[in-house]
Amino acid sequence: MGKQTLALMAVLSLAGMGSIAQAKVSDAEAARLDQDLTPVGAERAGNPSGTIPAWDGGLSTPPASYQKGKIETDPFTDDKPLFVITARNADLYKDKLTAGHRKLLEQYGSDYVMPIYRTRRTAAYPERIYDRLRDNAVSATLLDNGNGVRDTIATSPFPIPKSGLEAIWNHILRYRGEEVSYRSAFATPTVDGSFTPVLTEYDYFFAYSEPGATLADIDNKIFYLKTRIMAPSSLAGTLNLVHETLDQVRSPRLAWRYESGERRLRRSPNLAYTTDLPNSSSLRSVDQKDMYNGAPNQYDWVLKGKREIYVPYNAYRLHQPSATADKIVQARHINQELTRYELHRVWVVEATLRTGIEHIYHRRVFYIDEDSWQILVSEEYDEDGNLWRVSEAHNISYYTVPVFWTTLELTYDLKSDRYYVDGLDDGQGPYDFHPGFRGNEFTASAVRRSARR
Repeated sequence: MGKQTLALMAVLSLAGMGSIAQAKVSDAEAARLDQDLTPVGAERAGNPSGTIPAWDGGLSTPPASYQKGKIETDPFTDDKPLFVITARNADLYKDKLTAGHRKLLEQYGSDYVMPIYRTRRTAAYPERIYDRLRDNAVSATLLDNGNGVRDTIATSPFPIPKSGLEAIWNHILRYRGEEVSYRSAFATPTVDGSFTPVLTEYDYFFAYSEPGATLADIDNKIFYLKTRIMAPSSLAGTLNLVHETLDQVRSPRLAWRYESGERRLRRSPNLAYTTDLPNSSSLRSVDQKDMYNGAPNQYDWVLKGKREIYVPYNAYRLHQPSATADKIVQARHINQELTRYELHRVWVVEATLRTGIEHIYHRRVFYIDEDSWQILVSEEYDEDGNLWRVSEAHNISYYTVPVFWTTLELTYDLKSDRYYVDGLDDGQGPYDFHPGFRGNEFTASAVRRSARR
């Protein structure tokens, strides 16, 4: 990405901040989504050096090795690392590394490596989602306060973003299927690497992405989520219900929690922003779930342009049944030998805490995949400007939809030398993207009844 392009993006960003309610793009500009841009808004062409290839539609059909009803197989088993970045050679690649990864390499020394593989632009979505992206491009606008979006549905509203707010809304509203049910575990290893996985069942119903849905139909809801802790026994039976709203300032997120010991479903009034993520050992805030979620009103957002960065991508080795928790989790960081990093173009968005607002993170930097609008890496800074935490999303393409989404999420705490890891599947079976949910299964009364059974 050249200096002229970065300068142009900076001008666009500053221009966008002058009026939060952004103008929709013209028909002529939207036509680029079938020309030099992909339907998602990424650059179709590769980079001049050839280290990033052109987009050819992504992994839109399963590889021959995949069996329906089974966990996604790795389509790139023959790929070998092109090279490995270590603390000793990091300076050679510093222009392609995030500040967070440079810090991880420095702090963890020879114990932390980044294997770099051939770039594979695998992100793909159903054709109806591409159609909606084209429609959203010419219709979607931010609400006047930037805390919501109008005239959009199903997927990211702004495939050709003009501001940091538009880019972060693209992540928040990106397509993740219509519904999904799966089990996985999260853990917060101690400094010596010991951990107790918390096995959890997740049920999502994405009202915003349902075929034929309109904003009027979904009543300001993006999705509904039920979680049930299955193990350890001390937490088993704990349930959470979340109604995720589009404009969370006008209508805040609704959340309930059922503790098996109390046998009561209670409202959770503070499940937002800087609140500790439940059972995370205070290593992650609620708004870090899914890399970033919730109302963006606490920060000023700036679109910094695009960069070519080494980011976690095509993490099939972390997704395989053989990648059990004891093989992934180590002291201080996960087993980096199982990771895969590739060179991709990412949008860089910087969020600075607004004056008079309290949050544990005073500045945040997000690196958002141009091919999917998934945040791949983020950096969280404390009030003194020091880098405090680094988060990663390790993603794959799920074949049955198709959809590009996380298989493992991490937050590294540089002060405590600990981390939070979510997505330890341990052979729990494949994600079910067609469980057949109904909306009335996600009411408080329905969850209360199921908790008592």
